[in-house]
Amino acid sequence: MTEETPGFDEQSQQPDVPSGVPADDAEPKAAAPSAEEEAAAPAGDSGPDAGLVAQLDQVRSALGERTADLQRLQAEYQNYRRRVERDRIAVKELASVNLMTDLLPVLDDIGRAREHGELVGGFKSVAESLEATVAKLGLQTFGKEGEPFDPTIHEALMHSYAPDVTETTCVAILQPGYRIGERTIRPARVAVAEPQPGAQPGKPAEAEEGTEAAADEKETGGPQEG
Repeated sequence: MTEETPGFDEQSQQPDVPSGVPADDAEPKAAAPSAEEEAAAPAGDSGPDAGLVAQLDQVRSALGERTADLQRLQAEYQNYRRRVERDRIAVKELASVNLMTDLLPVLDDIGRAREHGELVGGFKSVAESLEATVAKLGLQTFGKEGEPFDPTIHEALMHSYAPDVTETTCVAILQPGYRIGERTIRPARVAVAEPQPGAQPGKPAEAEEGTEAAADEKETGGPQEG
């Protein structure tokens, strides 16, 4: 039976190293980066940043477009609201005008009854209630004696000459005029008077007669003595 030499197995398990080569050189080394890889490394690091900047610019551009669209839609909506409100007011006013036009004959009858003293009793209460209601709806009367004639709001039914007027004047209101807001439903029907032909404006008739008398006395040499 032979004896085993101690440490023989450990030596046999070690790899064979060629003679004359240092032990450190026998280990594998990582390959060094080439010059092209070193030059490309910085450019590769800045690539993601440039992409983020481009995306940010796109987002800002899209945000500006959406903001402009929202402002345009808001302006259109405001214009739509104003147009609807204006149409609503016009429709309401037109409905009121149509209703008041149908009530004008009734109001004329109430006015004539008041002039003749026939507006008494329960009829007077009903008439006053109706007048208050139409006034609340915006109906206004116009037309007064002595005001200058205006063809846009007056309708002349009678014409005459008067010595005490200096311009065409309403001397009698035959039927009052009615308006709602700025819209005239019916012009005031009036009798007008104009200055007499040949009369000097601004001088009353007595002054003209006195002037004529003074002229006659001057021609005759003064008043005759008795």
